[in-house]
Amino acid sequence: MELNFLTAISPLDGRYRQKVDELDLYFSEFGLIRYRLMVEVEYFISLCDIPLPQLTDFKKDNYKVLRSIYEDFDLSDAEKIKEREKITNHDIKAIEYFLKERFFQSGWGKWSEFIHFGLTSQDINNTAIPLSIKDALINVYFPILYEVRETLATFADEWKDIPMLARTHGQPASPTRLGKEIEVFVSRLDGQIKYFGQIPYSAKFGGATGNLNAHKVAFPEIDWITFANNFVNEELGLQRSSPTTQIDHYDNLAALFDNMRRINVILIDMARDIWSYISMEYFRQKIKKGEIGSSAMPHKVNPIDFENGEGNLGYANAIFEHLAMKLPVSRLQRDLTDSTVLRNIGVPIGHSVLAFNSLLKGLNKLIVNTEKINLDLENNWAVVSEAIQTILRREGYPKPYEALLDLTRTNQKITSDSISAFIDNLELSSEVKEELKAITPFNYTGF
Repeated sequence: MELNFLTAISPLDGRYRQKVDELDLYFSEFGLIRYRLMVEVEYFISLCDIPLPQLTDFKKDNYKVLRSIYEDFDLSDAEKIKEREKITNHDIKAIEYFLKERFFQSGWGKWSEFIHFGLTSQDINNTAIPLSIKDALINVYFPILYEVRETLATFADEWKDIPMLARTHGQPASPTRLGKEIEVFVSRLDGQIKYFGQIPYSAKFGGATGNLNAHKVAFPEIDWITFANNFVNEELGLQRSSPTTQIDHYDNLAALFDNMRRINVILIDMARDIWSYISMEYFRQKIKKGEIGSSAMPHKVNPIDFENGEGNLGYANAIFEHLAMKLPVSRLQRDLTDSTVLRNIGVPIGHSVLAFNSLLKGLNKLIVNTEKINLDLENNWAVVSEAIQTILRREGYPKPYEALLDLTRTNQKITSDSISAFIDNLELSSEVKEELKAITPFNYTGF
């Protein structure tokens, strides 16, 4: 059946496809095959550069044509490999046979047995997959994450002087400023983003059980450990894990997923706070002509972008958590449970990118409703009681907390006038009374 968005099982390949289609270069079956081909080709070239005695007459002029196999790789090539896989029932072997066929077509048949020389499938998978993740994060994930971060930073600066009633336990609390509350999320994101630079993109490359057995037995005079380190670290731009079993430890990959999960948790917290501010009418939302908020209630403009973002971030985190817990665990030198799990790496990254886009859309709809913010401040003069009792403590006034407790725990509404009357009845100097009366919910916002 031809790919049809309406018949796709996953929403990433259906409803949301256009919003995450950049990721198909890295996490689709096509993308995975292409990255595997790249590793196979670059490995062969590195063998030529040692050089192995049998490859000394393979001309460097051929490298450009050889690299074009993966650089110009297209869907028809991928389909040929998948047809071979139906016969081999082995995805890496199908790629090896595809490359050998291309070698014979190019007149390079005599060198074809050095394709995949001494390797096991995981030498290809455990280099191709971290390469695809690294490229996807650099080209897709980081740019949209930084855009979210920069949007929040811009708002934090624009709204830095807007006083706002804080709420702790859902109840009115000492006032804050709107910009500062947004800056909290910027700071938290920065705290996690910095860790990306500290987590290596690790790769396993060492043969059937990680010891380069086949390489050593065939060419014992070659320093294969140095070769493997150079190939993975310098040629591929990854970090070679050593020692290993047949597969990578995935410990650094787990750390990467945990880091992405923590970023999502921060953004879930942000989405819920913005949702709450919208429900409190601290924000209005820009209305796009033709859009409908409710099928039954025409007046509604729902905060659907923040709800969509929260939902996708939560789903992504469920997968990130499983990947981080499962991948580092493998029976003895290798079991196959990581294979099918690794094919799902694009899913949580896709839902994260989808969420980032939703949050950006929602953030860019926000309009600060200073009228409602100021009304809440005016209706909650009781929040200056903390300030008053603190100054009374400074002045040595007896039982200041208890005095304010009696005032604020009555059933009567606390207003500017009642606060002023309370201050007038205090046995204080006129200077201190004026200092107390100058405090309002609009200026008691701290640093």
